[in-house]
Amino acid sequence: MSALPLTFAEFYPRYLREHSRRGTRILHFVGTTLFIGCLLMLGITGRWGWLPAGIGAAYGCAWVGHFFVEHNRPATFQHPWFSLLGDFKLYADLWRGREKF
Repeated sequence: MSALPLTFAEFYPRYLREHSRRGTRILHFVGTTLFIGCLLMLGITGRWGWLPAGIGAAYGCAWVGHFFVEHNRPATFQHPWFSLLGDFKLYADLWRGREKF
């Protein structure tokens, strides 16, 4: 990715191309699920240690997917907010069956 897209709608097709392999999508799904689980644990326990654990789990899974499965550079480095939004959109679309693993 070179120039910053003007809108998320312009960014998302690029995001999907950089997440085209099944293994990458599975790792992102697992990481996002772990992040959500950690947020729930934060809410239940009030222990803030769950937040960095969730962030670490999400990014750890995602980056393993990019570096070892997809063999590309995570969009997070250039487009952190669009990338985060893309992660949640892909997660929702995988749950709904709009995207495939």
